[in-house]
Amino acid sequence: MISSVCVVGTDATMVYDAVHNVIAEALGELDPSFALQDFTAKDVTTSGGEPVTPLVLEALNTPPFLVERRVVVVRDAQSLVAEEVADVLAWMSDPAPDVVLVLAVVGTKAHKLVKGASSVVEVNVGSRTADRVTFVEAKLAEYRVNVDHDTAIKITDRLGDDVARVDALARTLQTIYGTAPLNFGHVEPYLGDAGDVPEWDLTDAIDGGDAAKAIVVARRMLDSKGRAGLQIVNILQRHYLRMAKLEGSGVRSADEAGALLGVKGFPATKALQMSQRLGTERISTAVHWIADADVALKGGVSYGGKDLNTDMDVTDLTVVEILVARLAKMTQGARRR
Repeated sequence: MISSVCVVGTDATMVYDAVHNVIAEALGELDPSFALQDFTAKDVTTSGGEPVTPLVLEALNTPPFLVERRVVVVRDAQSLVAEEVADVLAWMSDPAPDVVLVLAVVGTKAHKLVKGASSVVEVNVGSRTADRVTFVEAKLAEYRVNVDHDTAIKITDRLGDDVARVDALARTLQTIYGTAPLNFGHVEPYLGDAGDVPEWDLTDAIDGGDAAKAIVVARRMLDSKGRAGLQIVNILQRHYLRMAKLEGSGVRSADEAGALLGVKGFPATKALQMSQRLGTERISTAVHWIADADVALKGGVSYGGKDLNTDMDVTDLTVVEILVARLAKMTQGARRR
């Protein structure tokens, strides 16, 4: 029997959705009123005024009563202080028999409790679309929801960056349809509004010179209510100011670019490549266009208010669509040099 399981991830919703399933698996057919003790590390004191950690350790070291095993849960375990972490790690290195510890850590795998657990469930999702599709398919399969690959792709596209919603969706579909084969028509009524998409979907489209895709992504950001027009302009401002900082700096390698920009890995490489491709004149033009868009969205122009059918701000939409199209077209021209 596994003595300790740590669920870790950077999204709290996804972590606690996974914890729910880990607890259910650990309990099996046992009565939770006898077998389960659930604590939250962020609760500094209980109603009786006692610190949480001693109660956790007491539960971990108390033999199961009337059941074959005890399940002890500690939520928000990343909030435990160093001494408390040390106490829990000491138990994990020499666990009591017939006791299962379930930890929920909202953070990274570098946490000591993650490293000390005998089993780790990681719920982070990669940044690529393929990673999100894989996650969606795995989560649906976990609840025995039967969809084909094309349907999973369409679900992922609708959820966008908000893949934390897939657990609740899977539970709903399982309750309604069980294991029956489903197509997108069955699923769509339960998906809700389109989720936001990551900012690099937009910058990648612009850097690739794909104006049509850039407009689609920008509209998706606005439509999802994940970002307002000014937030999209700020994303683009950061993107091009990185290039401007590199232009004329003499930087020639990704490591040098990362040191100058304060970023590492692919973002530094991409900024350097785009800086070299566009050159001073185009980068300067882009920064000027972005500044104009910023002024426009702060009251400089008005193309209308909210659209009654879509609830989208028409001025935001118009200014942003024109901006991303111009930037993408300019990059397309640079690519043909």
